[in-house]
Amino acid sequence: MTTTRLSRRLFLGMTVFLAACRERYGARSAATLTAAQAPSATSSAEMPTRVLGKTGVTVSRIGLGGSHIGRQSDEQESIRIIRSAIDRGVTFLDNAWDYNGGRSEERMGKALRDGYRQRAFLMTKLDGRTRAAAAEQLEQSLRRLQTDTIDLVQVHEVIRRDDPSRVFEAGGAIEALLDAKKAGKLRFIGFTGHKDPEIHLAMLNAADDHGFEFDTIQMPLNVMDAHFNSFEQRVLPVALKKGMGVLHMKPLGGGFILDSKAVTARECLRYAMNLPTSVMITGCDSMAVLDQAVDAAVHFAPLSDADVRELLGRTRELASTGRYERFKTSDYFDSTAHHPHWLVDANI
Repeated sequence: MTTTRLSRRLFLGMTVFLAACRERYGARSAATLTAAQAPSATSSAEMPTRVLGKTGVTVSRIGLGGSHIGRQSDEQESIRIIRSAIDRGVTFLDNAWDYNGGRSEERMGKALRDGYRQRAFLMTKLDGRTRAAAAEQLEQSLRRLQTDTIDLVQVHEVIRRDDPSRVFEAGGAIEALLDAKKAGKLRFIGFTGHKDPEIHLAMLNAADDHGFEFDTIQMPLNVMDAHFNSFEQRVLPVALKKGMGVLHMKPLGGGFILDSKAVTARECLRYAMNLPTSVMITGCDSMAVLDQAVDAAVHFAPLSDADVRELLGRTRELASTGRYERFKTSDYFDSTAHHPHWLVDANI
């Protein structure tokens, strides 16, 4: 393909993408969608990439979920999944201090030996709401991940009404993260949650009140979320306006969306990747699931407006009660609800 033809295709693709964003999120949000959020040009065999918001770092369009790494009975299988993902262009690695009792970080740390660490953008999350708890959890994560610096550290499970005030109060977790950044132990700071858009917005407001800017934000986005207590409708436009790196998770709703029989896994992944975010994080607990995710990413084609309407029409009634988004309607996914001491100490 000539350079002229490629440029024309890129221009037309960008025009369609921005038009879709204007229809969904309004002209103001679409105007904030720069090249940092736009899909990059790739061949059918390449992993697409995007820039992680204002961090300026280029990362893979999909990220490897850390919760699923550590569930394999054989540690070597976990390592094989991680290294295979990196070899196939997945550079964004998700994890958390508490995943599988620390086993997910331990296995990821072993997988990142032999030069793999230099090829990955590494993220983990901390549960501690106090300065002391967050600082100690970070030290444990650094040891398990076998690295001196973690690229992105996020406040985990911002799911309670008082989480924003606890994180930003004197002696709160933000102080520990800023200390660690100054010491070179982390590069960027973000937060994540899956419960209620209002809590995400409250966290952003608390940051504004304290003169602090998060680099990233993580939230659940999928074909059901669009209809029920929607992060897509309420939080995503705000994050884009702020230029944040947007990480989205639970494209399959933790697997429960597939129980609806209304959509396939591939349709779920395609819908999620069609959104103007930086990274879609998806759990891969086997090579087969990794194959599916990588294939969906490298062969991704944007959905038309008609495609989006059809998918949303198919899921509207089923999504109305949050039945297939149990992370919003129950404590099924709330690890810190089951282990509340993780908010105040570092005993896993």
